[in-house]
Order: sequence, then C-alpha cells, then structure tokens
Amino acid sequence: MNFLTQIDNLALIALLVVSGVALFLPTLSTLISGKGLSPTEATIWINRRKSHVLDLRSEEAFKAGHLPGAKLVSAAGLVGAIEALKLDRKRPVVLVCDTGALSRKALAEVQKLGFAEAGVLDGGVQAWKQAALPLVK
Repeated sequence: MNFLTQIDNLALIALLVVSGVALFLPTLSTLISGKGLSPTEATIWINRRKSHVLDLRSEEAFKAGHLPGAKLVSAAGLVGAIEALKLDRKRPVVLVCDTGALSRKALAEVQKLGFAEAGVLDGGVQAWKQAALPLVK
C-alpha cells in the first residue's frame, strides 16, 4: 500500500491512466460514430469484401465521376433507395459523398437497417482523387 501513497508513484499512475485513455479514444470514437475508411481501406472493402458503395452526391457530380461499382442514392431518400436496391445486409456498405460529412450523418440510418458493417470514406471523393485512385464516368 505504501507504493500508492507516494507522490512520485501517484504521478506515474496518473500518467499511465491518461495515456491509456488517449490510446483508447480513437477506438471509442470509431465504435460510436462508425468506421471511417481511408481510400486504401475503402478499396480493400470494395475489392476483397465485395461491399456495396452508395454515393450520396448530386446526379451531376456522380456523372462527372464516381467510385467503381457505386450506386447513386439520394441522402434524403436513403432508406427507400436501399430497400429498392434490395442490398444484401450481410455485405458491408461504404457511404461516399464529396467530403465525408454527409456520409457521416447518413451512417446511423444505414446501421439501423441492419447491415453487418458500414463505413464512410473519410474525405469523400476528394480524398479518393488525392490518392490518385480511378473514378468511373
């Protein structure tokens, strides 16, 4: 018990607790807000895991260039569009927009629909372009 009462040891214990919390926060954030995917991770999900890709941008932006295999879906009518497309809920879903902000907002709706896994392309199509990955027209 003498170990815990010494001031130097209390400082070390506090440092240990603070660093542990700091290491756990990104994981906690991902669990709460959903999986954020880098362009590389999104590519792996699309190619290896055969994930659905839902593009939430405008029709004009979609026609200008979109991720391979992406389906154009309105953010306002997301639930109806997913039902109409009859997507397999056992496969993961990648949500894509221009910057990633709109996709983050729509993520909760997709998770409520019972998909096994859902992720958001961090940075959206802009990050995809910066990673020099191809877009389909």
